[in-house]
Amino acid sequence: MTAQSLIAIDIPALSVEQTGRDAFHSLSDYHVKHLPVVENGKLVGLLSEEDIFNHKLYDPIASYDLSLVRRFAVRENEHAFEVMRVMGDNRLTVVPVVDKEDNYLGLISQNDLLRYFANMASFTEQGAVLVLEMHRRDYSLAVIARVIEEEDVKVLSAFVTSAPESEEITVTLKLNSNELARVIASLERYEYTVKETYSEFQHSNDLHERYESLMNYLNM
Repeated sequence: MTAQSLIAIDIPALSVEQTGRDAFHSLSDYHVKHLPVVENGKLVGLLSEEDIFNHKLYDPIASYDLSLVRRFAVRENEHAFEVMRVMGDNRLTVVPVVDKEDNYLGLISQNDLLRYFANMASFTEQGAVLVLEMHRRDYSLAVIARVIEEEDVKVLSAFVTSAPESEEITVTLKLNSNELARVIASLERYEYTVKETYSEFQHSNDLHERYESLMNYLNM
């Protein structure tokens, strides 16, 4: 999925002729904290609430020092993962999309990006989630997948996260099965650390135990 296919058609950009008041109303109307500023079809920058509050509300955006406005953007052919990286690294609520000549094409909102990932097959398919902890040098998705597939279970998706300046990483795996006992035993046999597990079976058991506890309490 490329950035161009994720563009939100219902959120307009700001023009340099508009005022801070106009910009503030647009941010409020569309429930975002950033909006692109466009002049002659080109992206000037990304205006934030803070930029507006640093000026008088009736000042035109053209009077702002636009050289200081942040200019984050992604190319039209970049993948959704790159959009997520830019959005996450810079704590943005929207990301502008431009072509190779820097012509403004539109924006991708945080909500639309989240909706895309939520609708991915790996999220909608049934199955368990397994979280591993390991040193960065020990990570190999091919090896981990082979260990899991030896138990007739498939890896649907994998996400790797790490803390800044740390060599330890967390690997989150979505599997196509809720039966984890053999998979966990196999991973631990290869000295992988299983940090957390989440499954529909586990959730069902938790609900059942809570129900039984409630019934026992009511029958006292």
